[in-house]
Amino acid sequence: MDKKKLYNLLKKEEGPKLDFKQFLDIYSDGGKKELIKDVCAIANSKGGRGYIIIGVEDKTKDIIGINVDDLSEERIQQIISSRCEPPIPIALEILNYNNKKIGVLSIYDGHQKPYQVRDNGSFYIRRGSTTDTMRKQELVSAFQANMSLNSELCSIVKSNIEALNMNRVKKYFNNQKLDINNDNKIMLLESASIINRDRETNEYCLTLGGLLVFSEINNLFISHNFIRVVNKVNRRYDKVIFIKGSLISIIDKTEALLKEILPEDYPTYAVLEGVKNAVLYRDYTVFTKEIEVIINNTSVVVVSPGTLLRGKGVKSYNYIRRNMWIYEKLITLDDKNRFCNLGRGFIKMKKAFRKYGKVIFVNSPLYNNFKVIYPGIKNIKNIKNI
Repeated sequence: MDKKKLYNLLKKEEGPKLDFKQFLDIYSDGGKKELIKDVCAIANSKGGRGYIIIGVEDKTKDIIGINVDDLSEERIQQIISSRCEPPIPIALEILNYNNKKIGVLSIYDGHQKPYQVRDNGSFYIRRGSTTDTMRKQELVSAFQANMSLNSELCSIVKSNIEALNMNRVKKYFNNQKLDINNDNKIMLLESASIINRDRETNEYCLTLGGLLVFSEINNLFISHNFIRVVNKVNRRYDKVIFIKGSLISIIDKTEALLKEILPEDYPTYAVLEGVKNAVLYRDYTVFTKEIEVIINNTSVVVVSPGTLLRGKGVKSYNYIRRNMWIYEKLITLDDKNRFCNLGRGFIKMKKAFRKYGKVIFVNSPLYNNFKVIYPGIKNIKNIKNI
């Protein structure tokens, strides 16, 4: 933001898209609740991009300034991603004004309204300069205007088209019988929701799904997209290994690594089934957790952020229909056809270990994750020593 834009904002009164604060408390629980309530209210209100100007007295407009060490964009992002559904795209800038530091929290005009506070389930909106709960008709109107509430379509602030792997993009469109070139590239990327246009600046950024599927460097923008492999059985490899990249690359790299770490006789393909399901179905709005594969002698555990919905049977689970935009892209791009038998993963896992022990599925609302626990390598007979 340039100085002229800031000056114009400072001249305005507080309203649905503008709030002034002397300071921002991002460390106490009460301060976090107040922040997410205000951010949700501004994001749900009409009028384009919103702003919270920090370091300004709201009544007099006196410039108080801030201590830069008290603000962290990463911490604010974590608060919003963990307490808001779906995550709201924001950016923090520290600007100099009259020899003092001012924080400008930009709240982007997202495509996923209405936004909800997870702690209490409430939807907030701004009425003038006051934050209030949304009324029934306001909620109905918001849902009607944004029926495609897919988290994959959320804009990821500060990402750009240069982060795309264009070979993968071309492969996707070629498989759809479309030829992508310089003349139609923006149109096709936008129509496929791989990119979104900022209505205020007319600049393009990538969507969450676009980054996950089509970028090998997506971890620069969405740091929670990786698999953490904890290796406690094979001394030839590091104890903790981080696997990053696009979703298909992550699956390919994990497959190669597990085949190296686990014994030849171990049903590695069943663990890969759990990894594949975690990559496809995890809750990518949980920005503070990653997929984990924990390998012990007594068990191999795959942990996926986000719970599953219990099916009709007492012991059955059905995956929540998350990430279907991602699923369509992966099934189009995957040459190995690993996503064709949707919904049969549990059966395949159980059959693979029928001789060696039980595969246990743990759905935990308390920890907001889903675990698949396989028998460890000591349960497998006649395996080679490692």
